[in-house]
Amino acid sequence: MYLLTNGLIHTATEAGTIEGDLLIADGEIAAVGDVDATADATEIDVDGAHVTPGLVDAHSHAGMAEWGEPEDGDVNEGTDAVTPHVSALDGFHPRDEELKHAFQNGVTSVSARMGSGNVVGGVICSMKTYGRTADEMLIREDGMKAAMGENPKRFHGEEQGRQPSTRPGVAATLRQALMDAEDYVDRREHARNEGEPFERDLGMENLSRVLTEGLPLRVHAHRSDDIMTVFRIAEEFGIENLSIEHATEGHLIAEEFAKRDVPAVVGPSLYSGAKYELRNITFETPALLHEAGVDVAIQTDAPVVPQHHLDVCVGLAVREGFPEGAALEAVTRVPAEILGIDDRVGTLEEGTDADVAVWDGIFHENGSRTQHVFVDGEHVFDRERDAVDPREEYAW
Repeated sequence: MYLLTNGLIHTATEAGTIEGDLLIADGEIAAVGDVDATADATEIDVDGAHVTPGLVDAHSHAGMAEWGEPEDGDVNEGTDAVTPHVSALDGFHPRDEELKHAFQNGVTSVSARMGSGNVVGGVICSMKTYGRTADEMLIREDGMKAAMGENPKRFHGEEQGRQPSTRPGVAATLRQALMDAEDYVDRREHARNEGEPFERDLGMENLSRVLTEGLPLRVHAHRSDDIMTVFRIAEEFGIENLSIEHATEGHLIAEEFAKRDVPAVVGPSLYSGAKYELRNITFETPALLHEAGVDVAIQTDAPVVPQHHLDVCVGLAVREGFPEGAALEAVTRVPAEILGIDDRVGTLEEGTDADVAVWDGIFHENGSRTQHVFVDGEHVFDRERDAVDPREEYAW
């Protein structure tokens, strides 16, 4: 049990910012504001510091791509363009160094996901960044990964000499996979009604959840034409639970997002135009989408941008017009809502997981650093206690 006293508490709820205390008990937020002192609580006087929910990155490969490894790690099952049968949970490595960097710098939850080499990549999972095993770090499955544009074209067409090698080929591959899932659902239902045996298929079981159970389809798409193709396909198959990941040119068609009430998980904008579809990359995208009424989360795509620089990405978006008042919510409450995990994380509301970051300044400002971090109520980082002299850490 911990009692953080004298904090400037940014709840990311309708309660706004409160001057006062925060009580952590049994791994949850127990009280916020005026808190009666508890004899058995470890008291930490934060002396006016900023207290926020642990940050949430709605699009990451932390735990999957392996910090410092030159290859792609376990993010792409590249044997086929359609691999809905795989799950990120089975490739998540709790001791990936990226995760340590994350929680020490206030990022306590990520959506760890398959890569964008495949048109349908597999089931993705929201994970805590601190824990002993993937099973205990799992919050819940949060979607099915899909991808448009250059990545699947290159990965399969150019490198493997098979479909898809064009944008129409990518779209057709996704349509066919969804049609196969529809047919699978019909055959399964018929077999159940007739009492006949039915041979299950793991991939189709997973993909059919997008059509019948509301499992979100989370689609990697940079260019505005690719985004419109996603919208078109979603409408064809009646898919309502959808998010656009990256949305690099989302600001060009912001009204289309708003009309369909589709959220945008924007980033990594701290990146060069390394391929043609990124030529319009800008940190103005979050502001322009937000202005149009779109729910915006900001992401790192770690390790493309290191996971611990999520706050830096927010700061650069604020510099380019993203409202200061929306900055914290873009990496706490909003991504938690997009991922469907807002009952657990993303706010400092009583009964939610005690994932808390204490900062010595406004979290997204360049000079601010975490002083304390809690995950599930455990005091996982104390800068005074845990800081390592880099001259010693890297000494041979």
